[in-house]
Amino acid sequence: MYETITYLINNGAAWITLNRPNTLNAFVSKMNQEITHAIKTASASDEVRAIVITGAGRGFCSGQDLSEVDEHMDHGEVLRKHYGPMIKQIYQCEKPIIAAVNGVAAGAGFSLALACDFRLMSDRASFLNAFVHIGLIPDSGNSYFLTRLVGEARALEISVLGEKIKAEQALSLGLATKVFPADHFEAEVQQFTERIASMPTKAVGLIKRTIKAAGNTSFQDYLEEEAQGQRIAGLTKDHREGVQAFIEKRKPVFVGK
Repeated sequence: MYETITYLINNGAAWITLNRPNTLNAFVSKMNQEITHAIKTASASDEVRAIVITGAGRGFCSGQDLSEVDEHMDHGEVLRKHYGPMIKQIYQCEKPIIAAVNGVAAGAGFSLALACDFRLMSDRASFLNAFVHIGLIPDSGNSYFLTRLVGEARALEISVLGEKIKAEQALSLGLATKVFPADHFEAEVQQFTERIASMPTKAVGLIKRTIKAAGNTSFQDYLEEEAQGQRIAGLTKDHREGVQAFIEKRKPVFVGK
């Protein structure tokens, strides 16, 4: 079904693997389209309670495949047609999305990781805001997410200086959720994913929604968003299970509904 990625559902999680290892999983338009489709598919599946994006081979994603770039390219149109829809699909997804950054994430690959909810990094992985090195500005939502994670001043440093950010530095900056040794990375990602997938999925989605609203609405509008979200959460099976488990002094078993 897919040519540039693989898509697998395992233990309640959809695993999307960028699969162009010979180019460190560099983006081509087909990959943008396939990631967009895969996220949309996972979002609509009752079987999926978490989504993982990772890369095949030794890299996460090296950004745009420069072999597709020429002097006549309208970069703005490329963003509108390919990258924008992909990042928007990720942003709008209410299921938790984990970037399993197994190697370098550069340029739009860094943007892809930033768009996810969690960034798990191998201790051999790194981030690089490489756009400035080819005379471009960060794109694919990069500055939008980066500024919210590290603030304007640090985002400017990262974007203008274009220096490699190693995993431990990314952790200290708040760009990485966790850093794991490369030798145990896959097992640690699997364990983290299973933990996220076992949570009350509807509530997690509503948490994502209200946090986004907190940064984009007035306080009064946020309170209404919060009230609406809590009403929805209060009607879920997982809420009833959580209350019952608390009363019975046992660990809840959530089903994502």
